[in-house]
Amino acid sequence: MADRLFEEAVKAAGNAYCPYSGFHVGAALLTADGRIYTGCNVENASFSMTVCAERIAIFKAVSDGVKEFSAIAVAGSSDGNFSRSCTPCGACLQVMSEFCGSNFKIILADGEYLLSDFLPVSFGKENIK
Repeated sequence: MADRLFEEAVKAAGNAYCPYSGFHVGAALLTADGRIYTGCNVENASFSMTVCAERIAIFKAVSDGVKEFSAIAVAGSSDGNFSRSCTPCGACLQVMSEFCGSNFKIILADGEYLLSDFLPVSFGKENIK
C-alpha cells in the first residue's frame, strides 16, 4: 500500500500551482476505512497564504466528515525527480497531530516514518484546558 500511496502523491504533485517556487508537492492521505484523499501545494503571491499539499488532503477529508487516518505519502520535486524525500513542514505536522496519533505513518521517497519521528512533542487539545 505504501508504494501505491506514494504513486498517488506523485500524481497529485502534477496538479500543483507553484509559479513562484517551481516546487511541486503532492500528498496522498489514507483514511482508516481505506479511502485516499489527495492534495497538492497551492501558492499565492502573498507567500504566507500558500497552503501545503498535506494540509489540503487532510482538510478535504475533514470537510467530507472523515477524521480517522492511517498514513500519508508526500512527494515533492522541482525537477520531476521524486526520489528525494520531501518532509512535511511544521504547520503540516501540527495539523497531522490534531487528527492522528504518534503512530501515524508518513511515507516519503526514502521510507516510512512515524509522526512521532518528526514531532516528538506536540501542542494539542490537552494544552488548551
